[in-house]
Amino acid sequence: MEFIQLFVSGLANGSVYGLIALGFVLIYKATEAVNFAQGDFMMFGAFITLWLTNTEYFGISFWLAAPLAMLAMGGLGYLLDVTIIRRMFGQSQTAVVILTIALGFVIRFVAGAIWGHEPQTLESPLAHGDLAVGGVVLGMADVTIIVVTALLTFFLFQFFKRTKLGLAMQASSQNQMAAYYMGIPVKRVQGLIWALSGVVAAVAGILFASKGAIDPNAGLLGIKAFAAAVIGGFGSLPGALVGGLIVGVIEPFAARFLPAGYSQIAPYALLLFVLIFRPHGLFSQVRTKKV
Repeated sequence: MEFIQLFVSGLANGSVYGLIALGFVLIYKATEAVNFAQGDFMMFGAFITLWLTNTEYFGISFWLAAPLAMLAMGGLGYLLDVTIIRRMFGQSQTAVVILTIALGFVIRFVAGAIWGHEPQTLESPLAHGDLAVGGVVLGMADVTIIVVTALLTFFLFQFFKRTKLGLAMQASSQNQMAAYYMGIPVKRVQGLIWALSGVVAAVAGILFASKGAIDPNAGLLGIKAFAAAVIGGFGSLPGALVGGLIVGVIEPFAARFLPAGYSQIAPYALLLFVLIFRPHGLFSQVRTKKV
């Protein structure tokens, strides 16, 4: 019974990591840049939802606040690409990485200035009640996170496989020059990918805040999500999600069975192991270029 509860709790946490990691991979595949502010996108989306539902401010329904927060984060992602990221064209990848790290600090500062640094809870209907299955009592928050992540993954898969925009995004990520000559507006598509990563981060933030308290430092979860993306294979969307689930499942079992203090390094020990024996990740998509 304890095994099942630890496993489900790990899957729920891993789903959040996987969604953040998905944002990492989306942007990397489109622009070959790593957005280290992705975890802070998640945190900011959660705070926007909390702000909209708080009776001291707007007090609107959670079911209206959640899509508004997703739209807001999508708009923020697109705006950042148009106003900042595109201006870095031609610069080294190191410069872009440093820029996104600095952007993460700015987002955490803004969140702290607006909402404070004390942990806050989101009144979410997703977290109400428990689910009893065969003598095992599971929190509805954990179950809901897993279900929502599965549904979002399915819709994203269908979006990339069946829609013109999804196919254009794939083409742009695989070969920008060829996509440009095929008439695909590459810059606009890249902006939309940044917007999509913002929306996915907002979903992750809402799910994370539905399970526990949120504060500006919650954006540092992006470090674990980055590890998950590397474990899964940085160029693979399914790998990002699976890597997140693996990291999430390892954590509660490590906390339960390893000595205190060692459980926190378990995901990074796995990352080190993967980098040694499979440097491109578990679901790597390595392409060789002919010159």
